[in-house]
Amino acid sequence: MEYVSLYPHLYGYSMNKHIITEISPLSEKDCLFIVERYKTEFTYPLHNHKEYELNFVENGAGVRRIVGDSVEEIGDYDLVLLCGDNLEHVWEQGSCQSKQIREITIQFSPDLFSNNFIDKKQFTSIRKMLDRAQKGLSFPLHAVMKVYSTIDSLLKGEPGFYQFVKFLTILYELSICDDARTLSSSSFARSKTVSDSRRVQKVEEYINLHYTEEIRLSQLAELTDMTSVSFSRFFKLRTGKSLSDYIIDIRLGHATRQLVDSTKTVAEICYECGFNNLSNFNRIFKKKKGCSPKEFREIYYKKKIFVLELIVEVLIFFFRENRRNVCAE
Repeated sequence: MEYVSLYPHLYGYSMNKHIITEISPLSEKDCLFIVERYKTEFTYPLHNHKEYELNFVENGAGVRRIVGDSVEEIGDYDLVLLCGDNLEHVWEQGSCQSKQIREITIQFSPDLFSNNFIDKKQFTSIRKMLDRAQKGLSFPLHAVMKVYSTIDSLLKGEPGFYQFVKFLTILYELSICDDARTLSSSSFARSKTVSDSRRVQKVEEYINLHYTEEIRLSQLAELTDMTSVSFSRFFKLRTGKSLSDYIIDIRLGHATRQLVDSTKTVAEICYECGFNNLSNFNRIFKKKKGCSPKEFREIYYKKKIFVLELIVEVLIFFFRENRRNVCAE
């Protein structure tokens, strides 16, 4: 595998997940690390890292993007912000036929925006965007086109203060985009939901604790001192989802996490995550994720097998290099 011999220093490994943990080239003294690649195919494995990342893909129609439990086929342009702590992600070839794929990756440290800095009112929209991006955030085409030239200019100028200012401008322009979509479910990404409403926060915390049980509308309405009708309307207005859809998404997130991290059967996972009917679970899963639970597990399983093969090659590489150095001495 070509990139093993070229970049062995970029990878770490977490034995408990069988997923590559990338060791970023971003140094503690730098604000940003930017790399541009032109490629004919995607070969990078499923991975995670602690650094925040803005990833741009051009001429990538048909590429399959996996972020947490989100599996989607992208169009010609794709721009995603990842701020999840160790959120698994990968762009893989899928049905893409392009031989001129362009990818720009910008990594920056979570420490770049300290609490005192990001809490200033001028950064309110950026702070909210970074919170949402814990689950991965995909931007629509009009937002991509708005920042396209600025992203391009980051590659042409010298690294330094003005480059960082341009990057802040990109983040701000993206943060005022109203129709950016979160990708992974919060339960899969293990991200903490934060709401401006104490009532909604209280309800979300209750659902996260009791998703394996039957949850009644009347119970949640009572928690908020509202009638069932008023609460339903209030919850949808605040979250953009009906209560039933929200509960399903939470349960599906936990189910997809178990499909990835455990060897339990689909039926076991179904009932442990609060669903009471296997055929209904399969139907909802297919509708929401675009594939069956079995197919979803196979997607991750194939990537994990690939990663294990990669780990073996990396270890062999280091062994040979170490042996060569010893012999040279």
